[in-house]
Amino acid sequence: MMNVEDARAIVLDCIEPVGVEKIPIRSSLGMVLAEDIRSDVNISPFDNSAMDGYAVKAADIQDASPDNQVILRVIDDVRAGYVTGKTLQPGEAIRIMTGAPVPEGADSVVMKEYTETQDDRIVIKKAVKPGENIRRSGEDVKIGDLVLKRGYVIGSAAMGLLASLGRYEVNVGRKPRVAILATGDELVDVGEDLAPGKIRSSNSYTLFAQVLESGGIPIDLGISKDDPLDVKTKIQTGLDYDMILTSGGVSVGDYDFVKEVMTELGLELKFWKVAMKPGKPVAFGLIQGKPVFGLPGNPVSSMVTFELLARPAILKMGGHKKLRRPEVVAVLENDVKKRPGRRHYVRARVSRENGSYIVTTTGPQSSGILRSMTLANGLVIIPEESDGKKAGEEVTVHLLDRPESE
Repeated sequence: MMNVEDARAIVLDCIEPVGVEKIPIRSSLGMVLAEDIRSDVNISPFDNSAMDGYAVKAADIQDASPDNQVILRVIDDVRAGYVTGKTLQPGEAIRIMTGAPVPEGADSVVMKEYTETQDDRIVIKKAVKPGENIRRSGEDVKIGDLVLKRGYVIGSAAMGLLASLGRYEVNVGRKPRVAILATGDELVDVGEDLAPGKIRSSNSYTLFAQVLESGGIPIDLGISKDDPLDVKTKIQTGLDYDMILTSGGVSVGDYDFVKEVMTELGLELKFWKVAMKPGKPVAFGLIQGKPVFGLPGNPVSSMVTFELLARPAILKMGGHKKLRRPEVVAVLENDVKKRPGRRHYVRARVSRENGSYIVTTTGPQSSGILRSMTLANGLVIIPEESDGKKAGEEVTVHLLDRPESE
């Protein structure tokens, strides 16, 4: 069987970004810039006060102190969003608010805390240097600056910077549209009653959420019965989108039709079965150039194979360059047993204590125990050749709650 690294490399070798779109910046959070952003303005566009206080000439108050107070005449009042038409002369001051433009003739601002008002005059008790408490035009960004590079992932600060530049829209990597199909006669949707022998389709919802978390747009194709024609019809519908994820029906049971139907539709199979647990019966290939994953039906197997194989593919389709979550070395707090042959991904809770990571498994590791995934923030990786790890040994942990770092 193929190992996880080789399977992931095959997947990513088949994946290309799905394209570029121009969207409002309010919709761009988490998306990848598809253009360099250069500024055509200065930020700030004018010299402005960094404090509430008084705009002055520094030379007028160069000797000011609590014991040597300087009195200036206040000739105007200016607040943020407004300008004064007056030019400051020696011996004068203008009351100014944070963010207001610095008046002509002023070269510094003295903080309100070091002043005392006397009718139309101000008593100043502290000297300032030229330029003190003034934010200069272009202090943040100057005209012509390259402020955001192509490939940058837009966060809240970048969105604010784009707004400061007057960019209502921006070119970004388009989010891939990912079709999700759950298969199995035993499955019913959330709103349906549980008849004998039936279970609710949790995979439809975990995969929907995982696609969203990966920067994709999930499209739910519903539930297909274990009927080749029904499976074929729904997969054909899925080919209208950028990727198809199916869950269930890729093992070797009498009613596992998904792989067979995909083959009828022209599947170019890249691999089937990976030496991992949970998640061995996972298939990947291309139909009409569209990537198709046949994920296992067990809930945890579906989530883990998505995390390790499909998530990097969706990120790459959206234009991301960092495709792998970080991994850390942690001290294991309980024994983990396994048989040599497959790499195990053990659900676990990792934390940091006294500068080191420690990790504890979440209990029983059956691939049907979905609750164990709600308790986990990492997957302990036990290598193929290992027969397990003892408490106190160091292990590598794949972090599930961190963004991609490489």
